This record gives sequence, C-alpha cells and structure tokens, in this order.
Amino acid sequence: MCFKFYIKFIFSFFLFIGVALSCKKETSLEKHIAEINTQITTERFDRLFASVTTENLPKLKTAYPFMFSKKYKDSFWLAKKEDTLQKQLFNEVAKTFTNFQEIENEIEWLFNHIKYYFLDFNTPRVITITNDVDYRNNVIVTDTIILIALDNYLGSEHPFYTNIPNYLKANFKKSQVVVDLAKAYSEKYIYQPQRRTLLDEMIFYGKQLYFEELTIPFKTEAELIGYSESQLNWAIKNEEYIWRYFVERELLFSTDAKLPSRFINNAPFSKFYLESIDAESPGRIGQYVGWQIVRAYMQNNEATLNDMLKKSTDDIFNNSKFKPRK
Repeated sequence: MCFKFYIKFIFSFFLFIGVALSCKKETSLEKHIAEINTQITTERFDRLFASVTTENLPKLKTAYPFMFSKKYKDSFWLAKKEDTLQKQLFNEVAKTFTNFQEIENEIEWLFNHIKYYFLDFNTPRVITITNDVDYRNNVIVTDTIILIALDNYLGSEHPFYTNIPNYLKANFKKSQVVVDLAKAYSEKYIYQPQRRTLLDEMIFYGKQLYFEELTIPFKTEAELIGYSESQLNWAIKNEEYIWRYFVERELLFSTDAKLPSRFINNAPFSKFYLESIDAESPGRIGQYVGWQIVRAYMQNNEATLNDMLKKSTDDIFNNSKFKPRK
C-alpha cells in the first residue's frame, strides 16, 4: 500500500514539474513575443464615409482609391451615403463600436505572433468599413491592407440578422473579429494543393485552427473554432465515438463530394444520419477532429509551425500517433 502511494506521489510530482516547466516556457515565449510590440492605428473609413460631403469626397477618394470603383460617378457615392439602409448601418456600427481600442489591442497581439513565426510579415493598414452585412466577406486580407466590415459584428441577436440562420449569426460578435482575421491569415500560409478526401479537409482546417491557437492564444478553444462551450464539450466528450464512426465507415480517405457538407462546412449540426446524435452535435465536427490530429502531430514531432503548415495530409496523419480522448 505504501509502495503504491509512493509511486503515485512520484508520478504526481514529476507531472507537476512537467506542467510547471511547460507553463514557464509558454510564459517566457509570450513575454518575448510581447517585446515585438506592433502598434497600429485603425483607420475608421466607415466613419469617414458616413460624414462624406460633396466638398471632401475627392480627398477621401484620393486617400482610399481602392474603396471607390471608377465606373461610378461621385453622385453615386453621395446618394449611397444618404441611402436609408446605409444610414442605419452607420448608426448601428457607431453605437456598437464607439471605442475600437480593445479589438485594436487584440489585432496588435495577432500581428506580434505572426511576426514571431513568419519573419517576412509586414504590418498592414487596418481599415474598418461596412459592406451591407455581406458576412461571407466580413474580413479581407492582403499583403498591405486588411478590411474589417464592422456591420457583421453587431451581436448575434441584432435585428439586422433576423433572417440569417442561428448557426451562422452566433459568431457575429466583437470577440470574433480577431479570430476571423487569424483564420484569413492562416490561408496565406497553409500549403495544401489538393483537398480530395475527407481527411484532406480535416487536416486543412486542423492546420487553420492550430495556426489560430498559436497566433491568438488569448482566445478560448471555443472561440477559436466558433463553438459555444456546450458544443465544444460535446465534441470533447464524443471524440472517441466520432473517430470510430469515421474509421468504421471508411470515410477518412473517401472522395465522396457529400462528406464536406456533412462534417466540414458551416451547418446547424453534423450529419451522422443518426437521430440520437445529429440533433446534439455541432456542425463542422470534422474540423474539430482535424485540429486534434494536427495537435497530436505537433506534440509528437520536432516541427515548427511553418514546417507543419507545408506538410502533406499523409505526413501529418501517419506521424501524428493520434488517439481520440475517451
């Protein structure tokens, strides 16, 4: 009995030391990244356009030529600014985003982390706009400019989103701005030319979520994947069952075009075609499992983030030693 207690004590002691050293290493890394100290000044184009006049429109067009298509005359832009819907958008964005400092700080932290992992990264201009609630283009990222459409982040219960499905508008909130930016940046660094199988899709989004995990570590796991806490808990609790379902039905290497819509794409739930499971499951469960595979790969291999993002599906899967949580 005493011997068992001793062994248990020794195991617990070394586990504690391991966790402590890991935490110390992470704290040291974050301190080093903080020293990069990126500073940005957000350009509130949404406010500038909301107050545009005949007199200052030429100056605004000169400062932001990429925001004004040359095929439209000045009269078009002035009429658009006076449109009733546009005024409503401007007013609601102004009320929700009276102060952009917190989000700006999060974007600076994102940029610090990207600079740490990718030395060729240059800080872009950060510009806020409205885009008529075109949530498929809520952020646009280029090498020199990022555009953030603030009318897509007014809060999931906002009246503007009444006709948008709940599973989509659940993430139309301030806290997801930097998550969407990290997601967009990940696509610039991920190299995966072919996505033919379900596993290809899972690994692609696993890479994306791992990129988010490292570049915005101040966000929770639920925020990174866009789940509620209960949805994330469901995924964790059922991880072994989900994995067994994929393996037993030989779905991982299947090229069935219907599989992404069942397990990868945005949806109110994942489609196992089992009544007892479908109603409870969150959508995009394949992304979640892909994330766990990529995590396992990074834990079991000496690889940098940049290296992993360029690895093939087979390389990551075969060397991940992935085992689902039970």
